[in-house]
Amino acid sequence: MIQFQCDYNEGAHPQILQRLAETNMEQTIGYGEDKYCEEARELIRKACDDSKIDVHFLVGGTQTNTTVIAHTLRPYQGVISAKSGHINVHETGAIEATGHKVLAIDSADGKLSAEQIEEAMLAHQNEDGPEHMVQPGMVYISMPTEVGTIYTSDELRVISQVCNKYDLPLFVDGARLGYGLCSPQSDLTLPLLTQLADVFYIGGTKVGALFGEAVVIRNERMKRDFRYSIKRHGGMLAKGRLLGIQFATLFTDGMYMHIAQHAIDQAMRIRSALHGKGITFLIDSPTNQQFPIFSNYQLELLSQKYLFSIWQKVDDSHTAVRICTSWATKTENVDQLIKDIEEL
Repeated sequence: MIQFQCDYNEGAHPQILQRLAETNMEQTIGYGEDKYCEEARELIRKACDDSKIDVHFLVGGTQTNTTVIAHTLRPYQGVISAKSGHINVHETGAIEATGHKVLAIDSADGKLSAEQIEEAMLAHQNEDGPEHMVQPGMVYISMPTEVGTIYTSDELRVISQVCNKYDLPLFVDGARLGYGLCSPQSDLTLPLLTQLADVFYIGGTKVGALFGEAVVIRNERMKRDFRYSIKRHGGMLAKGRLLGIQFATLFTDGMYMHIAQHAIDQAMRIRSALHGKGITFLIDSPTNQQFPIFSNYQLELLSQKYLFSIWQKVDDSHTAVRICTSWATKTENVDQLIKDIEEL
C-alpha cells in the first residue's frame, strides 16, 4: 500500500539522521541552550534576514500553538481563527484547556481576510457592554491553511495592518510553511513573513525533521519570559540539542526549501494528471495537499493500492479525498499513481 494520506509518514531526512548519529555521544547542556541550538538560531535569523528575532525550538505543533496563544493572551481574551483553522478543529480542545476561547469565523477557502478581522473587532467594540464578552486578543492564521490554500504577500500585508490598528498580535502557524513558500502561486518569503507577523513558526515535523517546530518571535512584548511558557505547556525538550541539530541541518545550504520544493513538484504532477482526466477538485490548492473528487467507483479502484485521507462525502456517488505529498515522496510512486489515474 502506497501512502499519500499525510506529509509525516516517513522519519527524517538522511542528513539529519547522519548528524544525530555523529553527535550522539557528545555531552551538551540541555533545554535548548546548547551550541547546536544556537547554531540553528543563527541560521534561521540569517534566513529571515533579521538578527533581532528570538528563535525557540518546541517539540510539536500542538504544544507550539498552545504555548504561543496562552503566552500572548490575557485571561479574558480569545484568539480569532478561521472556522477550519487547525486550533479550532484538530487540537482536541487544547486551546480551550488553557482557558482561552477560539473565536471562529466562517471561511470558504480556509483563509481569513483583513475585512473579517476588522468586522470582528468592530462587532466586539459595539457590543452593549463588551466586557461581558470574550475580547479578541490575537489573530491566528495558517500558511498554508488546513485546506492547502495560501496567503499572498498583499493579503498578509493588509491583515498585518489591521492587526496593528487594533493591537492584535498576528500569529502564523507554519507547520507546512516550506510547502507554502514553495508553491508556484506564492510570492511570500521568509524575510517578508518575519516583517509582517508578530510570531510564526517554521514546521519541521512535516518538512524533513523527526519532530519539532522553530518559533520565531519579532514582537518585543511577546519575547519576555517565553521560555517559562514553553516549560509550563510541555513544549520544552530536555535533550534540546536534538532539535537544534535538526534545524541546523535543515537550514544549511538551503535544504529546507529544496526538500519542500520536491513535495510541491510531485503534487503539481498529480494535480496535472487529475485535471487531464477531467476530475474536479473540492478546493483549489496550490500546495502539497490536493483535494480531488472521485466517483466512489474510482476511489474503490485506487484504494486497492493507495491510502488517501477521506476528506468529505460530496454526494451519494462522489467523495473528496486529500492526496498529500511530502519531502520524502518517491518519484516512482507518483509515476505509478499518475498511470493509474490515467487508466481510470
